[in-house]
Amino acid sequence: MKKKRSWSFFSVLGLLIIILTAASCIAPFLYMVIMSFTQSTSLMLRWEDIHFGDFSNYRYVLTQSSFARALLNSIIVVVCACFFNCLIASMAAYGFEKKNFPGKELIFRLYLITMMIPSQVTMIPIFIIMNKMGLLNTYFSLIVLLINAFGVFLIRQFMAGVPDELLDAAQVDGCPEYRIFLQIVLPLIRPVLVSLVVFTFVSAWNDFLWPLVSTSKMEMYTLTIALSLLKTQYVANYGYIMTGATITFLFPFVLYVFLQKQFVEGIALSGIKG
Repeated sequence: MKKKRSWSFFSVLGLLIIILTAASCIAPFLYMVIMSFTQSTSLMLRWEDIHFGDFSNYRYVLTQSSFARALLNSIIVVVCACFFNCLIASMAAYGFEKKNFPGKELIFRLYLITMMIPSQVTMIPIFIIMNKMGLLNTYFSLIVLLINAFGVFLIRQFMAGVPDELLDAAQVDGCPEYRIFLQIVLPLIRPVLVSLVVFTFVSAWNDFLWPLVSTSKMEMYTLTIALSLLKTQYVANYGYIMTGATITFLFPFVLYVFLQKQFVEGIALSGIKG
């Protein structure tokens, strides 16, 4: 006979705390989605202003404003940043972890020091360099700063768990270096690559300061800048603003839902390897 579970006071209290915490986290997103179906110029939510079947706000944001172009720009920047960050970081991590060359550890430590420098410190010098090279208002200027030392550090920690014997056996069989990297190393580090994709995606998708500084043409604006432009100087239609915020939120949310398992696995294994 199955034993009935008894609920103690602390069990009920803990459950209530968890429910209240979850509700407090979900409430702002529900408010955002509900407000996207209104035409309100006030942040006060009134039920008579809500029209769930009316998608006019979404049509306006995607057709009548520069939001659609900014959405395309953000997608291009995010896809390129994820691809090149994973490619360059995995190649660098492979060299640092599996190859021996003079000064390897020193170079790696110097490389990691760049993670300790706030981006605001280097923003003005980078802006001057980009301006001198004529790279402002280009996708390159928006993508290149998203490739950093964090990806190399993350992948190297995971790559320490790849057996050296496996790579040595491939070399003995005459497998060229590029095939060892593409056909053996990359499939084995897939979980941490997924984690890096999520990190890079969120950083690129939510970046506001550098796109604001490096772009002056409306056709090069990213999603975060276009979202800030939905608020006009005199009148703010919060229905439009919340619609833009909802669209901006959906892409990383969907990505994380589909890649959640691999993301958690990559983070967990990166912490225990090496």
